[in-house]
Amino acid sequence: MDQFTTTELLQAQSHAWSLVYSYFKSMSVKAAIDLGIAEILHKHGKPMSLAQLTTSLSIPNSKSDHFRRLMRALVYQGIFSTDQETQSSYSLTPTSHLMLPGNSTSLTQLLRVILDPTISHSAYVLPSWLKSSEETTKTPFAVLHGHEIFELADEKPEFTKLYNEGMASDAGLVMDVVMRSCRDVFEGVESLVDVGGGNGATVMALKKAFPEMKCTVFDLPHVIQGKMEIDGVRFVTGDFFQSVPPASAALLKSILHGWNDEDCVKILKHCKAAIPNKDNGGKIIIIDMVIGAVTDNEVNAVETQLFSDLLMLIAAKGKERNESEWRDIIFAAGFTNYKITPLIGLRSVIEVYP
Repeated sequence: MDQFTTTELLQAQSHAWSLVYSYFKSMSVKAAIDLGIAEILHKHGKPMSLAQLTTSLSIPNSKSDHFRRLMRALVYQGIFSTDQETQSSYSLTPTSHLMLPGNSTSLTQLLRVILDPTISHSAYVLPSWLKSSEETTKTPFAVLHGHEIFELADEKPEFTKLYNEGMASDAGLVMDVVMRSCRDVFEGVESLVDVGGGNGATVMALKKAFPEMKCTVFDLPHVIQGKMEIDGVRFVTGDFFQSVPPASAALLKSILHGWNDEDCVKILKHCKAAIPNKDNGGKIIIIDMVIGAVTDNEVNAVETQLFSDLLMLIAAKGKERNESEWRDIIFAAGFTNYKITPLIGLRSVIEVYP
């Protein structure tokens, strides 16, 4: 007798198909971004019919019905909305608003990075990588490309440029939420060094909120690319595995999830050496995911965190951590206390005190 009923197996079949077809979610998002659908709708300023969209996007009439089917899938996913009665016109949703290029909350470049074949194709290597007894320090990404993602600056300059832009594009919305929900984290901080701060987008947002704060962006030379000072923000080149410039507080936004525990402890120790003790206002401010630490109104947040962990598995040497794993590396680096504040979203702010 079979262990499962026919009904259960049919439901399982539907579930399996749904899982396998899920990559069309990301591919349809990529199509929407590449076609510039959100930008066209935004410029039009009001709902657009299918005919108006196909004309504006230069889609031939012969492919109008094919485009309609793409839009139907995008509407079902909540990326665009349509008139409920006639289903004949399309509008932006909050999700597609994030796909508008050029505004402070745009995630377009970040989404392009994650969907780029340079990263996504690394997932195909995962099964053979897991079974291989060869060097375990290499990621599936490195097995496929011959270099780790942080080592591609010379070999793939276009991808490196896209990667840096993608990391910067994540700053606007996150820092807006931080300023609204836990601004007090930065209150009283006299000086701050943004460790691995890229083009400075995060610090620029902080500088607007706290103009008196002395801010430094610290990153590798090819990332900073000769910048010295912009709008009162100083740029310093270096390697956070060697040292970190001194400041009252060190900021690590979306940095530690890209490194293994041993490397994270090294980075945190160098940050600890760069700041004063707690009595003199010293602290580390980490903005990163804490698996399971989400607000009540976040739908599928843990699932997204777990998938982000798989991204770290294939493309970096790090991982998304739960609170216990964060505590381990924080204490191993010589810190004595920490506080986690979940943001409205996928990430949390972790204040770490020496």
